[in-house]
Amino acid sequence: MPFYGLFRLVLTYSCLYKIYILVCLRFLPEDRMSRTRRSFRRGRRGISPVISTIIIVAVAIAISIAVAFWLGGITAIFTRFEKLEITNAYATVAGELNWTVHISVKNTGTTDATITDILVNNIPYSEYGSQINIIAPDDPPITLKTGDEITIIMQVVNASVVDSGDYLFAPGQSITITIHTAGGQDYPKTVALP
Repeated sequence: MPFYGLFRLVLTYSCLYKIYILVCLRFLPEDRMSRTRRSFRRGRRGISPVISTIIIVAVAIAISIAVAFWLGGITAIFTRFEKLEITNAYATVAGELNWTVHISVKNTGTTDATITDILVNNIPYSEYGSQINIIAPDDPPITLKTGDEITIIMQVVNASVVDSGDYLFAPGQSITITIHTAGGQDYPKTVALP
């Protein structure tokens, strides 16, 4: 019968007490059942209100901390953004016939950015043919990781040298260079040709 005594002790401090009493009513003889009830009432004490308040507050704090960490993880996933910053842009004369345009681009966003096209006066540079060439780095697409910085070097040829004459560039003219990314963002910068 040591198991029966241990079982009774555990049930005194648990919420299964009522179920135990119902089982006793059903299966124990009447005299044993009344002794069992009396012994439970004699040794039964409740938890003080101060201790129960401390337990409830501790559980509430633990749950709120868990929810805060969970929400923090979810918001980090959904708040990633792409942001390029053109830190420097200038043009220099490279001989009589062309200019060299330097554009420094830094990824200050929280996700990788991919430059898919470079526009000059809102026209893709590739449509200019031999008038505009990208010297460094390679032609787009160009991927920038978070915090990376690159310098795009473009060669702009003077219009008087090219026979097509469709797109004219001249000294003193301002050109707008726009960097277009895979995220659909445009980052424009105006550069004056000396």
